[in-house]
Amino acid sequence: MWMKVRSKDWWERVVLLEFSDLEWKQNFRMKRQSFTRLCGLVEEFMSPEDVTIRNPIPLIMRVAIVLYKLGSCAEYRVVANQFGVDKSTVQKFVYMFCKGMVHGPIRDFIRIPDEVEASEIARSFEEVPSVPQVMGLIDGTHIPILPPSDGYKDFVNRKGWPSYVLQAVVDDKCCFRSISCKMPGSAHDANVLRMSDLFQRAHLLPKSVKNIEGEEVRLQIIGDPAYPLLDWLMKGYINSPNLTPAQQSFNVYLSSVRVGVEMAFGILKSRWRVLLKRSDFHFTFAPTMIATCCALHNFCQKETDFCNSNWVEELRDSTVNYPQPSLQMYRQETATGNTAREALTRYMANHFPLRTGHLR
Repeated sequence: MWMKVRSKDWWERVVLLEFSDLEWKQNFRMKRQSFTRLCGLVEEFMSPEDVTIRNPIPLIMRVAIVLYKLGSCAEYRVVANQFGVDKSTVQKFVYMFCKGMVHGPIRDFIRIPDEVEASEIARSFEEVPSVPQVMGLIDGTHIPILPPSDGYKDFVNRKGWPSYVLQAVVDDKCCFRSISCKMPGSAHDANVLRMSDLFQRAHLLPKSVKNIEGEEVRLQIIGDPAYPLLDWLMKGYINSPNLTPAQQSFNVYLSSVRVGVEMAFGILKSRWRVLLKRSDFHFTFAPTMIATCCALHNFCQKETDFCNSNWVEELRDSTVNYPQPSLQMYRQETATGNTAREALTRYMANHFPLRTGHLR
């Protein structure tokens, strides 16, 4: 049987025999030790079958192909040529890895903290110093996709390019605690929230109520003005000339702590560069791929395998073609949310210096 001649020289000689630790991390976006642990986690669904017609591609090469694809902006064809395999093989391994990850290990990597863990996160945030009772930070970012021709407009965001909205809750260590990436780019952040599992299961979120300035205040997730003010979701006051100094200061403190979620998105995209531009993934598979990148982000953070500083620098240059849509205000507020916000505002005014600035 005729077979196309392909060279695995780069993988078998250059990578396995000659790569330095720096080169390994640059190409596969994590250290060798982390890579080895990851192979053990995905062995169940990524290992080659026992009986095959041809010599099977080993597990470590399969995982390397996937990480190389996710860590670069390269097309299937380019990755295939680099590893000396067929383009369909690259696609097969990427789909196998991402689907296996979403149906298995992702539940261990991305999960809402329990009461004890949430209280520890709140204590960590408060040491900054910051607003008390913060168990997470929520925000959204747009991920470029190759949209369908039918229904294209649904995916076009306010900046005019097609995307999925990735909503995420981040903890004090820049790890994702909840994600949702199923809504098209035209959706408002408040609608993305309403359709997420986080919102549907909000009644299960840890509470750990504390008495603050005479009010019972539960653990909060901090969002920007695009979100509603709820009993568990805190946001600042809408900018107005009528805000008191205490309210303005509360906004500044809230904005300063929200930088954490922006940092997490930056780390995510700088490591998994496939999220930076329209890739050759089918739009129906894109949410699975995005969720997998989030899970790998958490895996690396927990392995203390942090991203290289130059990756973040490269990110700034890569985001020019896909600017993030501007913020849209959302004015829905609940009475319990208002009560908690007023109590936290009084607490910050009574215990910390008043700060000036603008709400982001």
